[in-house]
Amino acid sequence: MTLEYLLTSIVVILLPGTGVLYTLAIGLNSGARASVVAAFGCTLGILPHIVASVAGLAALLHASALAFELIKYLDVAYLLYMAWSVLRDTESLRLTDEAKPVPAGRIIATAILLNSLNPKLSLFFLAFLPQFVPTGTPSPTLFMLGLAAVFMALTFIVFVFYGVFAAAARRYVIARPGVTTWLRRGFAGAFGLMGLRLALSAR
Repeated sequence: MTLEYLLTSIVVILLPGTGVLYTLAIGLNSGARASVVAAFGCTLGILPHIVASVAGLAALLHASALAFELIKYLDVAYLLYMAWSVLRDTESLRLTDEAKPVPAGRIIATAILLNSLNPKLSLFFLAFLPQFVPTGTPSPTLFMLGLAAVFMALTFIVFVFYGVFAAAARRYVIARPGVTTWLRRGFAGAFGLMGLRLALSAR
């Protein structure tokens, strides 16, 4: 486990997606406690992608360099596309200000469904995890499972922060057009930098 992996994971988790937006929406609409429940559900929704990706990566690490490069550049294209789409999207961070209580079970089920049905997570893990597996690791599968567990823990922590912040600042920050514009530009820049880093990385 390296500091670079921890920092890169945090950057990736901070990027906006359906899970982030859902946690923000729950924080805005139902308060801090409900946002923690949403963060937990979104974290659980990562499990199917990790299992599928790690199973494939164990074989991918022993496959041809061409196969690895194809996967890597497919993900680079996705990250650059996300940077472009986030920059152009002016509606995704406009969240409602309704205060309706939502049952915890429904929040968790919705959060798991949102992340489980997002195929982009699996695609990202396919290109993300191999970059941090040291050459000659005796058991790359176990090593990647450890990396994935750390990623899930960081996801929960970051999502809780997002939700609690949204609940506390619902009328003072999130609803202001200038702030949401700044967030969009920052997220788009982060997507672009991640794509550039992945494109320049070696196997």
